[in-house]
Amino acid sequence: MTGPADVPEDVLAGLRAICTRLPEVHEQPAWVGVRWRVRAHTFAHVLVTAGGRPAAHVRASGVDGGCLLVFRAEGVELDVLRRTGPPFFRAPWGEDVVGMVLGADVDWAEIGELLTDSYCVRAPRRLAALVDRPPG
Repeated sequence: MTGPADVPEDVLAGLRAICTRLPEVHEQPAWVGVRWRVRAHTFAHVLVTAGGRPAAHVRASGVDGGCLLVFRAEGVELDVLRRTGPPFFRAPWGEDVVGMVLGADVDWAEIGELLTDSYCVRAPRRLAALVDRPPG
């Protein structure tokens, strides 16, 4: 299995900069990789696949030996992301779960929007209402 140390430091730094600005977020080592939670709800999970493991992530993404970000989406955004294809993929372990392969050309502004939306899907309404989101 891979652990938090396997996630590239630049990726962790970029994700931390996005996630920790959101209300009541905390970072934890996950069963593999690192996750960010609001209260007891995970809204972002980053991990590295290696040697065919974790098998479910390798199957869903088609990537073995890559860095993956898993998050939540809803409505039209969920449908669009699932239909877009690479770097996005459908994560079959949740109705609103989407994955993304993080390559060398990470668009941190896009990741920021996706994770802000993911946070708002998982956060209590009172906390989600504190977050500035673009209209639509």
